[in-house]
Amino acid sequence: MCAGALRYEREAAPGADGALTVEVDGRGLRARRQRAPLRLFRPRPARGEPPLGVIANVSGGVLGGDRLEIGIDAAAGALIVGQAAEKVYRSAGRAARMRAALTARGGAALEWLPQATILFDGAMLDRETTIRAEPDARCLAGEILVFGRVGMGERLARGAVRDMWRVERRGRPLWIDALQLEGDIGARLAAPDGFAGARCLATAIYIGADADADARLGEARAAADAPGGLRAAATVVNGVLIARWLGADPAAVRAAFGAFWAAFRAAALGRPPQLPAIWRI
Repeated sequence: MCAGALRYEREAAPGADGALTVEVDGRGLRARRQRAPLRLFRPRPARGEPPLGVIANVSGGVLGGDRLEIGIDAAAGALIVGQAAEKVYRSAGRAARMRAALTARGGAALEWLPQATILFDGAMLDRETTIRAEPDARCLAGEILVFGRVGMGERLARGAVRDMWRVERRGRPLWIDALQLEGDIGARLAAPDGFAGARCLATAIYIGADADADARLGEARAAADAPGGLRAAATVVNGVLIARWLGADPAAVRAAFGAFWAAFRAAALGRPPQLPAIWRI
């Protein structure tokens, strides 16, 4: 199915229409808009941590035709975490649309740490995550994609997936990257010159002050070092640091991603070298 057809069916189909807008300032974080199935919870943060927001999809998963939109506007430090892995179910022909817009301004340090997104065989997903960071702000964001329900022996063999990242500063795009899989997805994931049998892809993105990402590339490469069986690398493009992991075992990829996150947030954001308790469950 072509991208144009995917977009047409998405717009024409009914489904959940969830929205969540979160603002962060010196008084903490609050939801300015909440529409089911998206909900914001505000548990007490651990000592030394910024305000903590936990986002939940109370419907239990994402169906074809669903539209979910999240906006985070941070003028102060915050850590936003997903409550649980997001499951994208098999679609009968309609794509789910997900949008996240992350804005860091006023010297804020924003962390965006969803749980994994599990793509069931036959899933159709159109997702975009946009980061807008002012020159004096920092943002560390990430995502983990799992291709199929590994615990049930399922592989992602068909469907349509478009997953785009966009990083901007002063309205100017610094880095745009899109993963697009459709048709015989199983063959693409198995190809030696592609995913080489990987069942999981993790991405971490960091943008700080001018030249900050370049200065931290050595730290990132050391922190991204992964055990045997995983492929990992880090680079900097236009002041944006990108680290990625590929592997056949989602648990191993998640562990490597989590170890990187804990180490890098301590180095770049001056926060405790740990992950929030809800992410470690």
